Amino acid sequence: MQKIFVRILVWLGIMAVLTLLAMGVWMIACGGSQSTDSLKWLQFLQTMGTFLLPPILCAWLWDENHKPFNWLNLNKGAGWQSFVLAVGIMVCAIPAINLLADLNNRIELPESLDFIEQKLKAYEASAAALTERFLKADNIGVLILNIALMALLPALAEELSFRGTLQQIISGDGLRVTGYTVHLAIWITAIVFSAIHMQFYGFIPRMLMGAAFGYVFVWSGSLWIPVVMHFTNNGIAVLAYYIFGTEDSYADTIGAGVTWWLGVISLILTSLGLLIFYRRTRKQ
Repeated sequence: MQKIFVRILVWLGIMAVLTLLAMGVWMIACGGSQSTDSLKWLQFLQTMGTFLLPPILCAWLWDENHKPFNWLNLNKGAGWQSFVLAVGIMVCAIPAINLLADLNNRIELPESLDFIEQKLKAYEASAAALTERFLKADNIGVLILNIALMALLPALAEELSFRGTLQQIISGDGLRVTGYTVHLAIWITAIVFSAIHMQFYGFIPRMLMGAAFGYVFVWSGSLWIPVVMHFTNNGIAVLAYYIFGTEDSYADTIGAGVTWWLGVISLILTSLGLLIFYRRTRKQ
């Protein structure tokens, strides 16, 4: 247990230092400008400093041969069938995610906490407006940049931090642990993963998605599988905005509201897909 706490503190310490360094570089380079381009640079630097570099440095320290890719399980691949199945699961899960997000959005806090609810809604409205600014693309070049910045980089960096680092720290012995410990590690990591996004009204679907990433990581033994799944989810959102021209696109609403039944079907099919993935990797 002491080893777990020490490693978490080391990870958080490195994360704090590199995050402050990233903020400093941005302030020097962009002068704190609130323009869209400047804020995109800020997101890039923060993603690098907060989520991408700390896991690599920690893994370098903790691997006995100083090979960070080994500790993070990035040195392990998977068959193309596993990747295709993982992508199919994420595409199939979109209506289910929208249904869960819609149900999450209907949660109302007690009247005594109304001021907190209003602050949460105001924060999420502000975050949505900023996301919409980032997603605007009037040509293919900007679209490719948005996919790299808002889909590929976050998918890789966040999976390195959460499934690759935090989940394995809590497990205590990487992917070799079995029993309740691995389930505890998966769900604690999923909760932290969702909470750190600071979006209360999307907490439940993001937590469940994080848990799914955690399980496919354990089942496959390769961090590349959840990275690809995470990228698929983010990439679809970026492409949907580019095609439909609005954040509330069909990809964000199908499965919710009057199409709730599609969300239910999607939830069932996604569960079956994960079961198939589990059985397939278990046989291998």
